[in-house]
Amino acid sequence: MKADIEITSEIIAKHGVTPEEYGSIEKILGRAPNITELGIFSVMWSEHCSYKNSRPELKKFPREAPFILVKAGEENAGIVDIGDSWAIAFKIESHNHPSAVEPFQGAATGVGGIIRDIFTMGARPILNMNSLRFGPIEGDSVEAAQNRRLFAGVVAGIAHYGNCIGVPTVGGEVYFDESYDGNPLVNALSLGVLRHDQIKRGKAAGVGNPVIYVGSATGRDGLAGAAFASRELTEESQQDRPAVQVGDPFMEKLLLEACLEVMRTNGLVVGIQDMGAAGLTCSTCETASRGGTGNEIDLNLVPKRETGMTPYEILLSESQERMLLIAQKGREKEVEAIFEKWDLHGVTIGRVTDDGMMRVKFGSVVAAEIPARQLAEDAPIYHREAKQPDWEIQNANFEIRNVIEPRDCGEVLLKLLGSPTIASKNWVYRQYDHMVQDGTIVAPGSDAAVVRINLSRPDLGAPGATGEKFIAFTTDCNSTYCYLDPFEGGKIAVAEAVRNLVCSGARPLAITDNLNFGNPMKPEVFWQFRRCVEGICEACQAFDTPVTGGNVSFYNESPAGAIDPTPTIGMLGLIDDPKHITTQWFKDEGDVVLLLGEIGDELGGSEYLKRIHRLKTGKSPRMDLALAKQISDFTLGSIRKGWVKSAHDCSEGGLAVALAECCMSNGDAMIGASVDSSKFPGRLDAVLFGETQSRIVLSCPAKHAEEILRSGLPVTRLGVTGGKALNIKTSRGELSWDLVHMRDVWWNAIGRLMDA
Repeated sequence: MKADIEITSEIIAKHGVTPEEYGSIEKILGRAPNITELGIFSVMWSEHCSYKNSRPELKKFPREAPFILVKAGEENAGIVDIGDSWAIAFKIESHNHPSAVEPFQGAATGVGGIIRDIFTMGARPILNMNSLRFGPIEGDSVEAAQNRRLFAGVVAGIAHYGNCIGVPTVGGEVYFDESYDGNPLVNALSLGVLRHDQIKRGKAAGVGNPVIYVGSATGRDGLAGAAFASRELTEESQQDRPAVQVGDPFMEKLLLEACLEVMRTNGLVVGIQDMGAAGLTCSTCETASRGGTGNEIDLNLVPKRETGMTPYEILLSESQERMLLIAQKGREKEVEAIFEKWDLHGVTIGRVTDDGMMRVKFGSVVAAEIPARQLAEDAPIYHREAKQPDWEIQNANFEIRNVIEPRDCGEVLLKLLGSPTIASKNWVYRQYDHMVQDGTIVAPGSDAAVVRINLSRPDLGAPGATGEKFIAFTTDCNSTYCYLDPFEGGKIAVAEAVRNLVCSGARPLAITDNLNFGNPMKPEVFWQFRRCVEGICEACQAFDTPVTGGNVSFYNESPAGAIDPTPTIGMLGLIDDPKHITTQWFKDEGDVVLLLGEIGDELGGSEYLKRIHRLKTGKSPRMDLALAKQISDFTLGSIRKGWVKSAHDCSEGGLAVALAECCMSNGDAMIGASVDSSKFPGRLDAVLFGETQSRIVLSCPAKHAEEILRSGLPVTRLGVTGGKALNIKTSRGELSWDLVHMRDVWWNAIGRLMDA
């Protein structure tokens, strides 16, 4: 874009800046901005960077705990103490809009971006996860074909970047629903390990210290990507393909190693910041703002891979694999030598100043001059109107008695196991390298991923360290519950993450969240957002799991409408002893099968209603947080006592699906079970497929089953393990499913659709 372009009302509107915001810009500058400055404000004051519509609600999150070392909002990622001077940095972020228009690169660069958020803190990335949502992939419709294309492209992009850079993708979740037609969700998570003394901050401190550009050269890809992510998808969004970045995982691997080396060279790095959303603009102004200083840079010194680039293009480019360093004055040559060794650019482009300004030169010409703190922190804050949607009230009044029970519940279970949302995701995770770095203990396919951290690894930069740590991680959210009742849905997302961790033998520590919603200027959407946040807050307080950071992704709408509210929860757990590691599948024949929690009969929002009756309605399941906390604490305590051989969260598909997964999710080592539900009250379909919360299926030796049955908690003896079938005695006779056939339906459902 030309540097001397005239600023008109049309140009201002095209940048997503309102007349009122433009007035604030003029007041801050004391004059009218030039086109480069307008572009800078447009990305920095976009929702993606400034959280101008969400910040008041996000302040409700609990953020404090003795083990929180870096709190939400302070830096690129939160950091949690895991003992012995070791810590974990983790965060989740979205790349939804880019993935909708260019699924492979959109997803790939989402992985690259979140990995940079981790190693910019000084941590070595050791695992990736993701949460993915797509429209239905079944059938011959144009929409289904498009959804399959998006699904295949996103998974390939995630696999390409993670596999090439050598960070294992150890788990995640995939859901399919009509609300994601045309607007898939791609939430990428990364986690890294570091010592307390290795934590780095993204601030420009020390007047006169050099500002150093490192990594790949700057191109025109990803221009104004933050602004692109802050508006709805339309039929014209394919024209925004230039706002989708292009990633190079091999370049990022070099950048990762070079940055960790330079950060671990004593006293060399003062501050470091990823060039992610808003690129050089964001990294320059945010480091100055955090440091209470200014930055002056010369764009002529920035490495470029294209000729004739204007200041506007250089500053707003979101080319990948780039970082900004603040080094100690006089030690520039040491930084440059390290990056030269890794065959990367390491160029001093400016210096830290004491005047609080973000000053951008283009040779002798000043291209932009803006107060850094006001640019980074003084974006307008909006308190949007919130209104409960009519459909919430209507759905809550739905009468389940109007739904006719199926004659053959045996066939229903097979249909649910073949549903892409419930079916095995092996088609997805077989494309991911989940064993690289040799730390994965529980691979994708159980309730949570479990990873061993060998503290003596030389690449952790802690000579002489010994021992190991064991962590578990999960991502969770049922968006249908959030659509029906966002407050309950928000609570349930956190509680399910807790159950998945305790079923793996882990003590839940903290969460990161990715809040995916439609247009916040629509009162019904903002109601969903506010209520989900409040539900998450209440659950986090109940479980003592503070929020360490995350991402808000608004404007997830296509011409067909908004997505269902999807507040994805990523939760970290710590396993104190490897003997406590637990998986979901039955281990031995003759063990007792127990259901910890209420029998329940809640069908509202269930996968059964959606899949079998084509109804997305009813009252969302209720979440009793006090009971949920009791059950999670008791489950973890029972595992630590050695009472429990397997534990599995009962979620989508209800009790019957949970039992089936316990029988068949350990490869060829399948063990059946005989269960008696004939005395359970209520409708048979509700008993088998209802999704009442806070339920866990356990298997254990008989002597320990008696201990659990005397716990005083709601617990039911279901039956025993054994055989090659799942048998359930019901009030209407016995149902039986051959494990080989059942597993074929479940294991191959997605592959048959995608490989056809």
